[in-house]
Amino acid sequence: MTTLTFDSLNPATGTVVGSHPKQGPEAVHAAVGRAEEAAAWWAGLGAAERRRRLLDYKAVITQNLRQLATLVHEETGKPVGDATLEIVLAITHIDWAARNAAKVLGRRRVSPGMVGLNLAATLEYLPLGVVGVIGPWNYPVFTPMGSIAYALAAGNAVVFKPSELTPGVGVRLAELFAESVPEHPVLQTVTGLGETGAALAGDPRVKKIAFTGSTATAKRVMAACAQNLTPMVAECGGKDAFIVDADADLKAAADACLWGALSNAGQTCVGVERVYVVDAVYAPFMRELAERAKTVKAGQDYGPITMPGQLDIIRRHIDEATKSGKVVTGGPESVRAPFVDPVIVEDVPEDSPAVREETFGPTITVRRTRDAREALELANASAYGLAGTIFSGNTRRAMELARLMRSGMTAINSVISFAGVPALPFGGVGDSGFGRIHGADGLREFARPKAISRQRFAMPGMNLTSFSRGADELERLIRLVTFLHGRRKR
Repeated sequence: MTTLTFDSLNPATGTVVGSHPKQGPEAVHAAVGRAEEAAAWWAGLGAAERRRRLLDYKAVITQNLRQLATLVHEETGKPVGDATLEIVLAITHIDWAARNAAKVLGRRRVSPGMVGLNLAATLEYLPLGVVGVIGPWNYPVFTPMGSIAYALAAGNAVVFKPSELTPGVGVRLAELFAESVPEHPVLQTVTGLGETGAALAGDPRVKKIAFTGSTATAKRVMAACAQNLTPMVAECGGKDAFIVDADADLKAAADACLWGALSNAGQTCVGVERVYVVDAVYAPFMRELAERAKTVKAGQDYGPITMPGQLDIIRRHIDEATKSGKVVTGGPESVRAPFVDPVIVEDVPEDSPAVREETFGPTITVRRTRDAREALELANASAYGLAGTIFSGNTRRAMELARLMRSGMTAINSVISFAGVPALPFGGVGDSGFGRIHGADGLREFARPKAISRQRFAMPGMNLTSFSRGADELERLIRLVTFLHGRRKR
């Protein structure tokens, strides 16, 4: 029987990078079956042995960093330097997950309280079994590894479905893992189109799905998961805001803003798309931003638009923005497929698609605000809530603004820096999704809490969970609870 295949292409040149099988429901079903057996073996190894294997996997990826970065470059079009950076970040996350899983998830004693004085109570987090990971194309190593590494460290087996635009990277990640764990297919990659991902999400033996992609696709994945009540983590899009306060370092702010917006051709879920600048520093900030933008070139400093269909959205947003706003840099002519040159437009109405919808391209809208409070209100007036940035010279005010920003993560006087801190959770609210990867929250996301209470001795005169309980025992309970909890606080 002939196996259907599809090609991955270099988006900058259109050349074929590799050919991969379109694995349908039967192939996915078989992979999940193998993963079930592997999961039991992997969980049985224990935390210490899993730690050793994952640290070895980290070393294998590091030894193959240059080759893997080249493959990422070929399948996404991004510069090799940017590909290297995302792999390095992924390596640090594998290291953190491996070293901290036992501490975060291991059994620990918890206080039973006064009423449960005769009990010993413990809490631990156990593996789920098989975890399905559906990854994106924009950061094909760093983003899925934020789920894969933490799921593996928690004791699960993983079936990974990479984007159809970057299947080769996904296949290579599983191949490298097999060098560290050759006994069982603890990490498998299945390749294909939407049918492959749907089969993975719909398999009742998969105990959790970790999805990264658009909000619209997340809803379809949720519908498939709902058939079996399969829980999921959804890391969706963003329309992240960048606030420049009156006492910000403007050179540093402009530099960070530009990189946050243009790196990876703007194809970053936590990238900068909306900029709000306090009136007192608006003019000097815009001069700094515009001057720096002149030195950044598509095809040189960043790569092409990886997904061809995204060009239509980018073009529409630029057209809408330039009709109603004032062009600072670029314009409709900036779209020269597959590349898009930098576009900066100011005074774009807040109801414009360029402000309300995720662009996922190298574009920025900028607006002047009275103060940082108004900037925060505008930043929060979005259906998305993934990440954001505050630049301010006042640490106290910056922290307050960051806490009030409706987002899962906020960077202060830096951009996207939270992604490089493995101990911090990563995820959003609203249309940006739910659940968390990375950090202790990410480890717990791929485990189930197990609570155990053990009676150490019978409580004299307080046999409350028995049909032989008397009125005097209930009275003693009432007196105890009144003593512990009956005093009102004034």
